[in-house]
Amino acid sequence: MRKYLIVYEKSKDGYSAYVPDLPGCTSAGSTREEVEANIIEAIDLYIETLKEDGQPVPETSSFGETLIFHHL
Repeated sequence: MRKYLIVYEKSKDGYSAYVPDLPGCTSAGSTREEVEANIIEAIDLYIETLKEDGQPVPETSSFGETLIFHHL
């Protein structure tokens, strides 16, 4: 079992998501719930394809943090 950081971004048209440790693994959706389901499916397919091609599954190295700025 591995944990991957997923970065979600809101846009004028909906949401997008990407996984920094899985280059090119991205998804989009019109709602937060939709993009979350889509990125989970994208991760599963990405890893399945790597395994089918005999490629190693990348280790996790990315992390995230939310900082609160009081000086703005």
